[in-house]
Amino acid sequence: MLEAMVRDADCFRVVTVSGAMTIAKQGLLLTEMIDRGWVQAVVSTGALMTHGFVESAGMLHFKHRPSMDDEHLYARGYNRVYDTIELEKNLDDTERALQRALEDVPEDTVLSSRLIHQKLGQHLDETVDGRAILKSAYRKDVPVYVPAFTDSELGLDLAIYKQTQAERSGRSIAFDPFLDLDHFANLVRQHERMGIFTIGGGVPRNWAQQVGPYLEILRKRIGSPEPVRRYRYAVRICPEPEHWGGLSGCSYTEGVSWGKFVPESEGGRHVEVFSDATIAWPLVVRAVMERLDRD
Repeated sequence: MLEAMVRDADCFRVVTVSGAMTIAKQGLLLTEMIDRGWVQAVVSTGALMTHGFVESAGMLHFKHRPSMDDEHLYARGYNRVYDTIELEKNLDDTERALQRALEDVPEDTVLSSRLIHQKLGQHLDETVDGRAILKSAYRKDVPVYVPAFTDSELGLDLAIYKQTQAERSGRSIAFDPFLDLDHFANLVRQHERMGIFTIGGGVPRNWAQQVGPYLEILRKRIGSPEPVRRYRYAVRICPEPEHWGGLSGCSYTEGVSWGKFVPESEGGRHVEVFSDATIAWPLVVRAVMERLDRD
């Protein structure tokens, strides 16, 4: 299914990612997909972008030693993500990098997660040699949206930056999450066919999926001349079963009832892979790479 949407030149392709995929060393998969032109928009958790930025900027994550309990980890400034350690110093350095990335933003600019990640990508492009998600997104002009931006280390970093700017210069930093929604909706309006490739679920998944209902609401409730937009292609890699009732396990057929997806009776093509993404995602991407490279 990923191959089909990539081969469809008229398809607007969205990747949504949740879970600790960059901590799990999967960042280069998304980077490769962006570099190859498979992706026109990325929707992610803030944590995933934060940890990915840490590694991209040359900082390190470490394997957790189970003999060290979490109280001792906290005392030493070691933040545990399952079996991996994120140093608090890494996050301190990330805060400083964010401040440097935003230095040249005009004072009257209203920030959004897309603009912040674009500036971080530019910062990486200018300061590091290696590959990185945000660096590739910046170079390829692929927007990166983090709908729950304040629920992340980068969100807290922006809050600190906002406060320090107010105390030092009286400058007020404005942030508007609806700028992301409107920017994404404008991109969707320009394409009749859409595809979505999802790792995990959560807020990134539903935020990207709700754009169709958003346009429908605008059309029905306020008479805006909006087009009908639903995802024709959809791939989800996530072990979450439907019977728990959580958003991550929500089936595509349920999404059809909300107007998010083209039903199969009208040509919709949906695939759900109940697997650990760290196993399935590399295999899927490699398989599509090999098939396309043979052409």
